[in-house]
Amino acid sequence: AVGSLRLYAPEEVLSGREKLLLFMEEILNQLGGLVLGSVPTIVFFLLLVAAYGVLVRRPLDRVLEERRLRTSGALEKARGAIEAAEAETAVFEDKLRAAKADIFAERDRKLKQWGSEREQALAQARETMQGKIRDARQRIDESTAEAQREIEGRSAELSEQILRAVLPAGATRPEARP
Repeated sequence: AVGSLRLYAPEEVLSGREKLLLFMEEILNQLGGLVLGSVPTIVFFLLLVAAYGVLVRRPLDRVLEERRLRTSGALEKARGAIEAAEAETAVFEDKLRAAKADIFAERDRKLKQWGSEREQALAQARETMQGKIRDARQRIDESTAEAQREIEGRSAELSEQILRAVLPAGATRPEARP
């Protein structure tokens, strides 16, 4: 009815509401023409989005996922390698500690053995020296006894010689006192 009024009635006769309806109808007609004209553009845009999804986005997502998996796999491998290296290091350190303990135990054993051998050598040397000292004392005691016997044997002879030298040739010798 509004459209028919337009054909028959001049615009000055129309009320404000009718003018608004006419204006809206005109806008709708223009929008319809624009939409109808933009349908090929919309179809082209949708095809472009679909082509982008198929040709670019999916391969890119696959590559990124593969990269993420490789990266995380490499990180996991690296973590595993680090853990294995730490375990090997711990084993090596344990072996090193055990080897050091063995070396120190062997050193202590050798030191004790050498100390024991030294003590045995010293004891043997002491015993040998004690034997030599005993032998030397015995020889000294024997020499002393022999020298004393010799002195005692010669003392009588010396005293007689002294008396002969001191007393005149005809004098008698005094008797030995008991």
